[in-house]
Amino acid sequence: MLSAQDDFIGHQLPTTFDHVMNSDPSWMERYWYTGHPKPDGDFIFDVGLGWHPNRNVMDGFAGVTVDGRQHNFRVSRRMRPNPLTTSIGPLHIQILEGLRRHRLLLEPNESSLAFDLEFIATMNPHEEEEHFRRRNGRVTEHMARAQQLGAYRGWIEVDGKRRDIEATRWIGQRDHSWGIRGEMRTDETSPPVTFYPPFFYCWTTAQFANRGLHLFFKERAPGDLIYISGEEVTTIGERSKTTRKLAGIAHDVVWADDAHGQTVERAVFDAVFSDGTHRKVKVRALPARYFLKGGLYGGLRGWFHGDDKGKFYSEHDVWTLSDPATRRLVRTLADHVIEVVDGDEVGYGIIEYGVGKGYEKYAEVQHHPPI
Repeated sequence: MLSAQDDFIGHQLPTTFDHVMNSDPSWMERYWYTGHPKPDGDFIFDVGLGWHPNRNVMDGFAGVTVDGRQHNFRVSRRMRPNPLTTSIGPLHIQILEGLRRHRLLLEPNESSLAFDLEFIATMNPHEEEEHFRRRNGRVTEHMARAQQLGAYRGWIEVDGKRRDIEATRWIGQRDHSWGIRGEMRTDETSPPVTFYPPFFYCWTTAQFANRGLHLFFKERAPGDLIYISGEEVTTIGERSKTTRKLAGIAHDVVWADDAHGQTVERAVFDAVFSDGTHRKVKVRALPARYFLKGGLYGGLRGWFHGDDKGKFYSEHDVWTLSDPATRRLVRTLADHVIEVVDGDEVGYGIIEYGVGKGYEKYAEVQHHPPI
């Protein structure tokens, strides 16, 4: 069907913009944002929106973790007849200026959350290495993703309390991915669940005064990398004479004494870059952590990304993260705020991580689910 986007140059298929390259139901496009204050790291918000053209679904979420409680809002609609309008009920994402400024809006609703935020890019974007995987002859993942560091301004309201968000103090990151995305099912109430062989994965971002750092890797065993992507990026609009892409990495993680899940306390990454430089990057976890089950990652109580929930559907909840049953539900996958020391500089960002059973390191946390 025709939409306003079809008036713009940029078609790559002999069809309209609401169609994609194939009919795989796993084809999706996603916006994701997170932000947090520095230096205390005691608050984090996450926002996401998914476009599923072959399922005729657009879904999204917004959430905040503060004072040991995670507030979640989830929403879904049928994509057509408005296939390219990035709004789902009260949740709106607007690209004000590509690679520069985005607006995130959650209008007052039945949940405890509302906000009006502007993401302002501070660093040039990082384009991840291609994600491609086959399983039993079928392409199960073929995806592109770009990340960008920035600052936020605006306001967030939680339980009737409004916080002013100032760009001098609130930083964060966003990504934009598109393509066939590998299925992730960890909701044991709705089998089958995804089988994972032994692995360790870690994704880390850090923002310093005049540069940013992206580190992302997956291993089957220590030193056995199955995916690596990363880069040191410069401030927005600045062109660097030297490209520093991540070429190798080793790690030493110290885990917190957490009876309910996998939680990083601190870590050291020995990173090697394409220009031959070596860097020792030290990470310290800060209090705030948003568990991505709140945004349906892996599925939640039978609802998975891309599921058709009807013309419009929303739900919300608040989790007390000290509750053991809640921690069993939310598992490990989370955006965890961190302080990062690289040389003489201190920066802030987030880390995502997980260790699967059978990985030849970090056995002390493998009795907890990794994702």
